[in-house]
Amino acid sequence: MWIVPESAIPGLVDEQSAFDAIEATFAAMSRGDAYNFPVVREALGEGRQYGFKSGLDRVGALLGVKAGGYFPGNAERGIPNHQSTVYLFDPDSGKPTAMVGGNLLTALRTAAASAISIKHLARQDAKVLGMVGAGHQSAFQMRAAVRQRRFEKVVGWNFHPEMLSRLADTAAELGLPFEAVSLDDLGAQADVIITITSSFDPIVMDAQVRPGTHLACMGTDTKGKQEVEAALLGRATVFTDEVAQSISIGEAQHAVASGLLSESAIAEIGAVINGAHPGRQSAEEITLFDGTGVGLQDLAVASAAVDLAIAKGLAQEVDF
Repeated sequence: MWIVPESAIPGLVDEQSAFDAIEATFAAMSRGDAYNFPVVREALGEGRQYGFKSGLDRVGALLGVKAGGYFPGNAERGIPNHQSTVYLFDPDSGKPTAMVGGNLLTALRTAAASAISIKHLARQDAKVLGMVGAGHQSAFQMRAAVRQRRFEKVVGWNFHPEMLSRLADTAAELGLPFEAVSLDDLGAQADVIITITSSFDPIVMDAQVRPGTHLACMGTDTKGKQEVEAALLGRATVFTDEVAQSISIGEAQHAVASGLLSESAIAEIGAVINGAHPGRQSAEEITLFDGTGVGLQDLAVASAAVDLAIAKGLAQEVDF
């Protein structure tokens, strides 16, 4: 069994390799070559969440589970709020093959998912990137997004304005001007909006989003969470990583429950990647990607990390 600790992950999996792995995973899911198992999530109180995401990729010979969750008190401890570990198994025998630190990998795979949605769904002439949320994940989201379009400016909003310096610093690192704005101004300016919060109440309202916008809603991964008004999903063309998660723990849960959106109207992003769905069909269309985060994403980037760690001598092998 191989062990790849969190400390070895930086330098192993970069933004492009994560993007390639997740894009291939979404395509495999849409073809029926890979599927995710039901998610187990448990509220631990005081905002803490813990759970398991797992799946099987028959073609990629991947079987495994990510265990972890969200611990908001970690910021005061100087460690990321999201903590996770990925365990891989031989799909034929069930024997454990690897244990991999999952914190950085989770950030990279989540950012890759929204970037994939931008690649396949955003207008080609998108110039302004809107960021809603300024937590740890937001910098990864911005870096991945700017690889997909020629953005000329970043605008941002956060519940706690003092945290917007993270967005400003990341934009400066990328050579882009940054402006802190109201939500009304963000919707008026942004061609692409990424929401990456842990909110349980809608932040972005339907009336604030103009025609032609692409949204990547990346924060809702638990029953009850919500980042955008349900009416917005009723107006948009909705895509997701996995429909079952989208309607149960994703952003679409609220729109479906209120009758504003039908399950059959939600398309898999993998179908767009494979060419089975046309994706965006007009410049005025609002497209929305509900990124719930699936276990197969974690298995794909963890497997890539193990292969690279072994090749570079950074993995430890133990009898198990």
